[in-house]
Amino acid sequence: MNAGLLVLRVVTGLLIAGHGVQKVSFRLGGHGLAGGTEEFRHDGFRGGRLTAIVAGAGQIGAGLFLTAGLLTPLAAMAAMGVMTVAGTVKWPKGLWVQNDGYEYPMVLVVVSAALALTGPGRWSLDQALGVTPWPLWVVLPAIVLGPMSGLLTRVVLHHPPTATERKHHAQAAE
Repeated sequence: MNAGLLVLRVVTGLLIAGHGVQKVSFRLGGHGLAGGTEEFRHDGFRGGRLTAIVAGAGQIGAGLFLTAGLLTPLAAMAAMGVMTVAGTVKWPKGLWVQNDGYEYPMVLVVVSAALALTGPGRWSLDQALGVTPWPLWVVLPAIVLGPMSGLLTRVVLHHPPTATERKHHAQAAE
């Protein structure tokens, strides 16, 4: 079981961290901070550069903490938050990833929740620090607050496109 949790943590955590690196740099196929900023603007989010920096840092931090098994419920909460936002962007396209749907963000949210519930396993920094098992009064709120924070972020930072923006996007699509 511990080997399985280690593999799950490392793969999931590094994928989430890598997603964040792409938002703020040219590494891993990213388009730099300017590209990350434009991605958020294109998706209808306010805040521009600051939004891209916070999202990228959140993904990098949550991913690395999950990878290490450090403060696992809090890392899972942050991962669920940022990936819930990603899921809301992809929601109109349906479930399946081949249509750019929300399947992949949803899987990362569910895996993060599962890691919070099971704990990071024996080969983790939580175990080395003696803070496992995490009590349910910590884990359950983290599982609820993660997605809720993502939905709240969407409500606060997202704005519907103006007529001019819709026209510009329609012309760019042609």
